[in-house]
Amino acid sequence: MAHVVLAGGGTAGHTSPLIATAERIAEADPSGTLAAVGTARGLETTVVPAAGLRLELIPPVPLPRSLTPELLAVPWRLVQSVRQARRILRQEAADVAVGFGGYVSLPVYLAARSLGIPVVIHEQNALPGLANKVAARFAKLVAVSFPDTPLAGAEYFGLPVRRGIAELDVDGRRAAARTGFGLDADRPTLLVSGGSQGALSINTATLGARAALLAAGIQILHVLGPKNITETDVVVTDDTTGARYVPVGYVEAMEDAYAAADAMVGRSGAGTVMETATVGLPVIFVPLPHGNGEQARNATFLVAGGAGVLVDNADFGADRMRSEVLALFDDPERLPAMRAAGRALVPPDAAGRLAARVLQIAERS
Repeated sequence: MAHVVLAGGGTAGHTSPLIATAERIAEADPSGTLAAVGTARGLETTVVPAAGLRLELIPPVPLPRSLTPELLAVPWRLVQSVRQARRILRQEAADVAVGFGGYVSLPVYLAARSLGIPVVIHEQNALPGLANKVAARFAKLVAVSFPDTPLAGAEYFGLPVRRGIAELDVDGRRAAARTGFGLDADRPTLLVSGGSQGALSINTATLGARAALLAAGIQILHVLGPKNITETDVVVTDDTTGARYVPVGYVEAMEDAYAAADAMVGRSGAGTVMETATVGLPVIFVPLPHGNGEQARNATFLVAGGAGVLVDNADFGADRMRSEVLALFDDPERLPAMRAAGRALVPPDAAGRLAARVLQIAERS
């Protein structure tokens, strides 16, 4: 019976693999205990309890990206958060601490190390965050989503994803998924999604390319993001081909959208990259142009392996979208080849394998 404490939060990029791994740990060790650590300002306050996990909160320790007065407060905040993390680890009698990055993870890593509790880290992005860079120096296991993540001792696991995605039967589910969205079950289908919040540049390009793609007989499922959809976003049908454009604000089960699609246009966050590769969905990636360039880096191995296409956000207008999408759908051999390439590049069952290693380390502690 293992006592496991998991840390991660802020965004879905940290909470989703945490939840996927926790579910598999619970399946493998039903008599053990699980607790998650987060902060009050992150997504974890809703999604972690919704997944049936107990959530303990500690103060966040955001790290300024530049030399500002805020930087002077970091040491004191970190000390306070580490104290809280130590209390939780003792309270849970933790055998192992598993971190998925984000502000909350560093205090937990440091607290675990001070108590002699083994640390396991999982890094979602191709470019690692500061917390995982620090913990990689003393962690028992450094698991990464991408094959070229620059962390010492990294082992390529892939990204832990929900069973619904990891075990998705695309061929068996495709017809029902399409009709569930109001699409034709037998028509070539493009999925467009900028992530849970949508992406303005992708949405704008899609509206500009819509008429040409529908005229080519390609139906479109467009996930605009819940804040971006309005009453003007309505179903559009091409009078000649009958192809439909179906706009939605949000999709609760993305595996349905993945199953419905022959190809996708989207950002290249770690979740999107690894989920689409897992299910074998070819993607035209349009990386978010901000940050440290991690989104472009995330997609590199799939593009190099023939499983995706990368287009700079500044170059992605309606004309470029039309030409890239038509190039995929006009070549009958290209999409199947990209599907196979994506699946071959991603290790299977990352959540299950990570859960097994966590429990092995807990047993030895």
